[in-house]
Amino acid sequence: MSPVIAVHLAAALIALALGTAVLLARKGTSRHKLMGRTWAALMAAVALSSFGIRQITQGHGFSWIHLLSVWTLISLAAAIYFIRRGNVRAHRGFMVGTFAGLVGAGAFAMLTTGRGLNAMLFGG
Repeated sequence: MSPVIAVHLAAALIALALGTAVLLARKGTSRHKLMGRTWAALMAAVALSSFGIRQITQGHGFSWIHLLSVWTLISLAAAIYFIRRGNVRAHRGFMVGTFAGLVGAGAFAMLTTGRGLNAMLFGG
């Protein structure tokens, strides 16, 4: 496993666990804010590290999946923008949507033959 993929996978797995904890925790507390900031940093690491992974195109440019990484970065920025302006509803929408995207991308990577995560888990 390459170092970029290792960072990507580790950040994604930690973000999955921490994101679940953030969603279940009481909102607005200092604990929620610290966990949320940490989760956002992990998600930025997941998105940014994905640009170094180009297995689908055999190392030749980006694939459509990288658009999800761009959207993740935009969503994180929007969530921060909205919470700083007191718009909790929009913040929540972007954060929950980004978490759902993480879960969906992980499921896709896990279940798609030819993807590294699928090969690691199922030998495929």
